[in-house]
Amino acid sequence: MEFAYDDRTLELRQRLEAFLTECVYPAEPVHHEQVTAAGDAWARPPVLAELAAEARARGLWNLFLPDARYGAGLTNLQYAPLAELTGRSPHLAPEALNCAAPDTGNMELLAEFGSDAQRARWLAPLLAGEIRSAFCMTEPEVASSDATNIATRIARDGDHYVVTGRKWWSSGAMDPRCEILIVMGKTDPDAERHRQQSMILVPRDTPGVTVRRGMTVFGYSDAPHGGHAEIDFADVRVPVENLVGAEGTGFAIAQARLGPGRIHHCMRLVGMAERALELLCRRALDRVAFGRPLAEQGVVREWIAESRVRIEQARLLVLKTAWLMDTVGNKGAHTEIQAIKIATPAMAEWVIDKAIQAYGGAGVSQDTPLAALWAQARTLRLADGPDEVHRASLARRELRRWS
Repeated sequence: MEFAYDDRTLELRQRLEAFLTECVYPAEPVHHEQVTAAGDAWARPPVLAELAAEARARGLWNLFLPDARYGAGLTNLQYAPLAELTGRSPHLAPEALNCAAPDTGNMELLAEFGSDAQRARWLAPLLAGEIRSAFCMTEPEVASSDATNIATRIARDGDHYVVTGRKWWSSGAMDPRCEILIVMGKTDPDAERHRQQSMILVPRDTPGVTVRRGMTVFGYSDAPHGGHAEIDFADVRVPVENLVGAEGTGFAIAQARLGPGRIHHCMRLVGMAERALELLCRRALDRVAFGRPLAEQGVVREWIAESRVRIEQARLLVLKTAWLMDTVGNKGAHTEIQAIKIATPAMAEWVIDKAIQAYGGAGVSQDTPLAALWAQARTLRLADGPDEVHRASLARRELRRWS
């Protein structure tokens, strides 16, 4: 593995850094003001469309898709340092580049498993940034850390499937531009445990689909990622051609979707930690307490040094994982994908926490991005599988090597 970035990555990285400095960072307070003025936590303020138009004009669009038919054709290793940069402003930059979850995972799912008709109807407008989408897997009534528990029913009825159930934390569903829901449910409850589930496309305006409420994340709407919703599906009828893949393949498709999603989150988490460390250092140099700058306090220097060590460790593991996904595939990188999903959110949470501590009251207020960054890092210890599930699976893999 080469540690130096290739020429294309360096060129895109330079362009992206300029875009962040010239457009994204100045837009952060504007975004906050526009959302506050709208009086709707899930409103889509005009500044987001302005950023997206500028990003597209600068050639910073759909960078996440390795398939050149749909995206920039970058490898995971090339995309990693770019996604890291977007993590420095995770509530604006990913969407500005059309690289925000859950749309990224949904586009990958449609590109790999969708039919030609499904790609034409839904993937094309998603790639163009004309609509948004939601991913509906988690349910309030079951322990969704075990996805085989899901109870939503997808029952065949002639030329239609009937979807019945309740979902929550349906990422993307609160965005006013969300038009399509990818729903996971059971088509055959009597089949083998991992062959009971299927994926189906449900247009958001289908009769029987009711968004009950938006879900906040530590009080935040997470609106730039489309927000999260609790949704009822009451005898929702969709044509059989809306099934993604074949019946019984839903669990496998979900796992294929979540692998790239996990590493994308981890790439951005490294950038979130870098932003927090920068803010920590600036605060330490500017603020005086007990007669000397915070930067001269031993405990603060320990925080700064330890933050750099943890960030570098996490970045190297993320880059190794990206390289393995490119060279031996997602399955061959399974151990590393689980390892980064355990290590990177915890790293970012720790670094952001120390920056918050250095800022005192300002750190938990709306006057810095730190509180929102911490909320996102803490949430990612649950999203795409909680730490405990990944640790248990990783331990089983290690034990099999010696049994």
